[in-house]
Amino acid sequence: MNYLIDIFLIALSAAVINNFIFYYFVGCCPFIGVSRRVDMAFGMGCAVTFVISIAAFLSWSITTMVLIPGAPISSFIAGFFVSKDAALTIDLTVLSYIVYIFAIAFSVQFVEMYMRKFFPILYKSFGVFLPLITTNCAILFACLTIMTNISGVENSADAWDLGTSLLFSFFGGVGFTIAIVIMAGIREELELCDIPEPFKGAAITLIVGGILSLAFMGFTGVDSGIRKAITPENKISMTESVSPFQTAMSELKIRFRE
Repeated sequence: MNYLIDIFLIALSAAVINNFIFYYFVGCCPFIGVSRRVDMAFGMGCAVTFVISIAAFLSWSITTMVLIPGAPISSFIAGFFVSKDAALTIDLTVLSYIVYIFAIAFSVQFVEMYMRKFFPILYKSFGVFLPLITTNCAILFACLTIMTNISGVENSADAWDLGTSLLFSFFGGVGFTIAIVIMAGIREELELCDIPEPFKGAAITLIVGGILSLAFMGFTGVDSGIRKAITPENKISMTESVSPFQTAMSELKIRFRE
């Protein structure tokens, strides 16, 4: 039960509550550059979701099999040169940035070849922005978050498995798609508005993005509230929940009368 609650909250948090763009402010380059039309924004969101899922699979596999201390492949290779105990302590996470960038570049190249073959119109509409997914910091952020939740936990039982990592990355891409489509819809409407000359272009886009970020801040704390509501041991009785509310209302009435 707790595992299902955890993966549900991870998915909800990655997509809405802690949105990559509006909460962590990563992936802002395509968010601004490819949000002129809804169809192009949706296509870019789907491409990023696909790439981030592949990159998450590769990063989780490489992290668990090669980078972290005690990884089977690195320990096996190091066993030819050092003792077995020393081989189990080798930590290659310092190479994570380089390895993840290569994994992301491979994923983007795969998506680019696929879109060029089966969706040439969409491929041409993306132009230079499709190769720029390689430098999309939202994808690297997802890979580093997965690594942190694998090697940075004190209890190995709390480390993310492959399913949790893929879920986080996929719904992170869904959240990216939601954000960029919302922005594209607003920017299409802004073309019909009389915008002052100094605010045209990227300026009004950044202002709207900031307002959307403030709006998404309203979801802060929703995940902890849902966890308390659906976790059996955290549920409280109706009388316990109503009593403080009634007390607060009574005090408010007294102050109002005074």
